[in-house]
Amino acid sequence: MSISATQKGLVTGAAMIAMSFIIYYTKGGFDNKLQYVTYSIYLLGVVWALYDFSKQAGDDTKFGSYFSTGFKCFIVVTLLMVLFTAVFLMMHPEMKEQMAVNVKEAMIKQGNKTPKEIDETIAMAKKSFMPALLMAAVFSYLVIGALVTAVTSAVFIQRKKYAE
Repeated sequence: MSISATQKGLVTGAAMIAMSFIIYYTKGGFDNKLQYVTYSIYLLGVVWALYDFSKQAGDDTKFGSYFSTGFKCFIVVTLLMVLFTAVFLMMHPEMKEQMAVNVKEAMIKQGNKTPKEIDETIAMAKKSFMPALLMAAVFSYLVIGALVTAVTSAVFIQRKKYAE
């Protein structure tokens, strides 16, 4: 029984979410190198989808077919991770407050803003905290997914070409 690229995206996204919880609750946050494990799961999930596709693809299969398969995987992962990010941020409002504290400390150290300007900047940062993080998540997961899909697709196509 073969599972589709979309289903592989669901498995990959679920594994990434599980790893994110493990990292957050064992290390007390995401500011550590273990976060690369989550990205490695992402890369492996996309490669897994493309590898299985390459075993079924003919020698004349075009780049677009490979990319479409990778896209079906990484778009599901992106959706899951953006939803996870939104829910996680709603469950942990202290993250926004910590960001505000960090921004205020950095601005005070710079010494080139009035207290009113600092307060206005922090209010704006709080207001845009979730939208900014969600946009960054969408962008980063789409870019990483597209790059991994493009490179891996090209490798599998070249490998089939030279195997002839």
